Amino acid sequence: MLYNLAKSILFSLDEEVSHELTLSALRHGMGRLYPSCVPNKPVEVMGLPFPNPVGLAAGLDKNGDCINGMSSLGFGFLEVGTVTPRPQPGNAKPRLFRLPAANALINRMGFNNHGVDYLLRAVERSRYDGVLGINIGKNVDTPVEDAASDYLFCMERIHQAASYVVVNVSSPNTPGLRTLQHGDALEQLLGQLRETQTRLDQKAGRRVPLVIKVAPDNSSDEVLSMSDALVRHEIDGVIVGNTTLTRTGVESLRHGQEGGGMSGAPLKALADQTLSAFCQALDGRIPVIGVGGILSGADARMKQELGASLVQVYSGLIYRGPGLVREAVNAWDVGQ
Repeated sequence: MLYNLAKSILFSLDEEVSHELTLSALRHGMGRLYPSCVPNKPVEVMGLPFPNPVGLAAGLDKNGDCINGMSSLGFGFLEVGTVTPRPQPGNAKPRLFRLPAANALINRMGFNNHGVDYLLRAVERSRYDGVLGINIGKNVDTPVEDAASDYLFCMERIHQAASYVVVNVSSPNTPGLRTLQHGDALEQLLGQLRETQTRLDQKAGRRVPLVIKVAPDNSSDEVLSMSDALVRHEIDGVIVGNTTLTRTGVESLRHGQEGGGMSGAPLKALADQTLSAFCQALDGRIPVIGVGGILSGADARMKQELGASLVQVYSGLIYRGPGLVREAVNAWDVGQ
């Protein structure tokens, strides 16, 4: 009831204005108004203990300003970012669009963030002691062929603060970024990432899992090739997936043809299909985190049945509110 009232007000405002208002409210303790009442359903994935398998996806709290507020909503883990080495403003506005008739969002934000050093200060200020993933990307003005330098710079900076590190090579809103998912570019990037991870882990005396976030738009052949590379390089996990460039189901809606990545309910079928393909190709050798189109407990449970070890929500949280977290945790089968 409370969230429905807040939603009606927020949805009457410009998309990015309402987004910033929500983040501001979370920074100032609004999360306490939504008691989580989430059951304890512990799972262990990538050697990390999660109090429950439902997490916040990257993109909502890019700068880590709302870690305390988000932690009060009952998530089993949080993921902040995507963060880049240097601050950048992102793409020109407008760049965020609601499609309420389809429970969907389209964004072309472009990794707008305050930079990795700001994020680190925010993490240090927070009181959160749970599982925290930090999602890293490249600056838009860094050539794709030099992208590894940005990822490695961020890894060096965040290693001590992260429970796990996510390398985002799948946003459709940074030109050329998705080419890093394939072929020699992926092989070279994974090799450099793993070398740096090993060195940093040894120095810190602890393992910080390395996770790759991939797009849902990959073909079956691309899934097989990527899965082979992930296994050979001993990557700790894979997130499937990011937003999609497809517009299935929203073509005729207002904003349906806006450029950028689409998330929300229309993404579910494609996200589930790609999740299933990765789970079959990896065959349990690497845990998979399922993202995309979760707007109910049944949606979360479906991703578990397809092979996901954990799930994350973002757009569903916008449309359904904090109650979605509890519903998704309740639907999870701890015996599976």
